[in-house]
Amino acid sequence: MDYTQKRIAVVGAGPAGMMAGYYGAMGGAKVTIFEKNDRVGKKLAITGKGRCNVTNDCSNEEFLKNVISNPKFLYASINNFSTEDTKSFFEGLGVPLKTERGRRVFPVSDKAIDIVMALKNAALECGCEIKNEKVISLLCVDNKIKGIKTSRGVYDFDAVILATGGISYPQTGSDGDGFRFCQELGVEVTPLIPSLVPLETYEDTTEIMGVSLKNVVLKIRDNQKNKVIFEEMGEMLFTHFGISGPLVLSASCHLSKIERGKYTAIIDFKPALDEKTLDARILSDFSKQLNKDFQNSLGGLLPSKIIPFMVRKTKIPPATKVNEVTKEQRGALLSTLKGLTLEIKGFRSIREAIITRGGVSTKEIVPSTMESKKIKGLFFAGEIIDTDAYTGGYNLQIAFSTGALAGTNASF
Repeated sequence: MDYTQKRIAVVGAGPAGMMAGYYGAMGGAKVTIFEKNDRVGKKLAITGKGRCNVTNDCSNEEFLKNVISNPKFLYASINNFSTEDTKSFFEGLGVPLKTERGRRVFPVSDKAIDIVMALKNAALECGCEIKNEKVISLLCVDNKIKGIKTSRGVYDFDAVILATGGISYPQTGSDGDGFRFCQELGVEVTPLIPSLVPLETYEDTTEIMGVSLKNVVLKIRDNQKNKVIFEEMGEMLFTHFGISGPLVLSASCHLSKIERGKYTAIIDFKPALDEKTLDARILSDFSKQLNKDFQNSLGGLLPSKIIPFMVRKTKIPPATKVNEVTKEQRGALLSTLKGLTLEIKGFRSIREAIITRGGVSTKEIVPSTMESKKIKGLFFAGEIIDTDAYTGGYNLQIAFSTGALAGTNASF
């Protein structure tokens, strides 16, 4: 054995950890990846509903525009390992990829496990050792990494890469160990909250749970600042607790501490029609069913399951004959279709969040190397860092980019 060879411990065998291990070993280091679960990539295997949205087929500039927290911090890592590099990496490992709507990149097989196994095999083939041991603490002397303590013993290392993830999906092993290690060493961790997560509403939505909406516009208004902080067209659905779906997950990234009256969700069911055009459409529909009850006249405008809910919102008596609906009442229907309002009560549990917002402060990390500014030999990769992005493959790209940069620099 070459005893001058640098020894690196990677804590966590998720996408960031395995990528860091691979690049550390490729840089000539002796790498040991520690994973407390009985298998690697447990969370990665369930991402994208088991299909794994590997990355997004976009430029570096577009990528950074889709990062919500601390995009400038990622400039060096995305330029070192871009979305094109990610695609080339996996295709070079024998995993063909395809690009779908929204430039989302998936394995052709639609199997996340193919990505997991490609990463694992790449790490093993370049010399990484994987140990299924739980790391208890980091060993540090005079602000310099000396090793780690695990459930089975103490190991000497020249560098440690923390890739322990956030605190979302704790059943996959993301239970916050990495943040505890950081706090023990005096490394700042910003507040942790769920992101890309469904939202609870004060409005009882039980009767309309399961209703899925397409091509609607969702706005989130910050009532304290009196401004719209999110507005996008897409898909969403109602649940027993409130609202979910792609639009809602993206919107959740823009919400901070939620308190009564702070945020209102506004849904435009007919964004392609302005009020004048929609009013003409309603009049046309009404003219064909003049003797029907109001509650039975909206089938051309709304999914049947949501009609009773929407009728109540208009405050028009449901048994009112269509030919008796007044101009003012029609205006109430118009307002409801163009702007159904729901008051946001809170985030769903962190257990339901796709990612964690917050983490190791980017002020603590050298962005060009991913090394701690305080602790020599301590590096960070992936979701443990306080940076997050929209859905669409951007968060996995953060894991790959920061992992590659951390592994490369830890091996020097």
